[in-house]
Amino acid sequence: MNPRVDFFFNKATRWKKEFETLRTIILDCDLKEELKWGQPCYTYEKKNICLIHGFNEYCAVLFMKGALLKDPKGLLIQQTENVQSARQVRFTSVAQVVKQKAALKSLIYNAIKVEESGEKVVLKKTNEFPMVEELKKKLDKDQVLKNAFYALTPGRQRGYLLYFSQAKQSATREARIEKYAPLIMEGKGLQDEEIMKRKK
Repeated sequence: MNPRVDFFFNKATRWKKEFETLRTIILDCDLKEELKWGQPCYTYEKKNICLIHGFNEYCAVLFMKGALLKDPKGLLIQQTENVQSARQVRFTSVAQVVKQKAALKSLIYNAIKVEESGEKVVLKKTNEFPMVEELKKKLDKDQVLKNAFYALTPGRQRGYLLYFSQAKQSATREARIEKYAPLIMEGKGLQDEEIMKRKK
C-alpha cells in the first residue's frame, strides 16, 4: 500500500468499504499502487493496468486496455460508445466485490499479459468520427476557422467532434461551436480550457 494514496480511501464517504476491498484484491496481484488523476492507479513495470474510481450509482475498476481483455463472465462495460480502449467492472456492494474476486483477478492477470505482449488498441481515426452538420456549414463558410480546425492535433479535433455531437438540439450545437470557435482559432482544445480554468 502506498501512503500517498491513503487519502483517497480515508476521505471516501460513499463506497468506502468497497474501495478498501478492491484495493486489497488488486494489491494481491503484485501491482504497484500510485496516485494518478487523483485516483488509486495500479501499474505493472510503469504501465497503467487499472484504477479505482467511484460514482453516485456505483464504484468501479477501470481497465486502461479493457477492450483487449478476455471477458468470459461478461463483466466489462464500455462507459459510452465513444470510449475506445478503457472498460469498467462496476460494483454496488462489498458482497458483489467479494463474489467477483476471482473473475476480477483473472482480468488483472490478463491485463498484465496484454501489457507484456505490447498489444495496443487500434483507435478510430479522426475522420471516422461523425461531424455534425452545424460544424460542417460553419467550416464551409469560414475558411480561416476551417484551416485552424484541421491544424489541431487529432486528439483535439476528436474532442470537439464528440463534444459538439453530444448536444441533442441544433441550437445547442450551434451555441457550442460559436463559443469554442475562438479557442479553435488559438489552436487549443477543450482540455486546454479546463487546465486554464484550474490555473486561475
